[in-house]
Amino acid sequence: MFASVLIFLLSWFGFVNPAVAYPASHSEVIAMSGRLFSFSGSRPANLGVVDGKLAACPASPNCVSSQGQDAEHQIEPLRYEGTPTEAIAQLKKTIESLPRTQIIQTTDRYLYAEFTSALMGFVDDVEFYVNLSQPTIEVRSASRLGESDLGVNRQRIEAIRSALDGLA
Repeated sequence: MFASVLIFLLSWFGFVNPAVAYPASHSEVIAMSGRLFSFSGSRPANLGVVDGKLAACPASPNCVSSQGQDAEHQIEPLRYEGTPTEAIAQLKKTIESLPRTQIIQTTDRYLYAEFTSALMGFVDDVEFYVNLSQPTIEVRSASRLGESDLGVNRQRIEAIRSALDGLA
């Protein structure tokens, strides 16, 4: 049923010729629906560092932060060795190696990137801030849309942590 409705909508908007629509693979149909129904949302206005703090996570469970105040949202900051500039450079190199990622802003102590999901185009905003009072990088990873992220933001930060630990 879903495939029939999707093919109708795609053909209606001129994306698919109905005469050859059914031979398309399941992954092609999902990719087409992702382009048709992109869930990127708008870039939040509260990004960045204010008084040494990243924005607080919303009440929804689709965000993690090293500055989080509750167990659901809290995640350990990243550790680094060397200078803050070296830490940001290593972090940037690691982020650039990840798929569907765009670095939006980088300074000597801050990095902001957008991660886009493969199937439906959901965008997550991910921030990193070098805390000079400790050898740590504060992190925040939040989904723009939806209620749950099925643990994707936490998994992403832990994968980045593992990649950085492998470079040390």
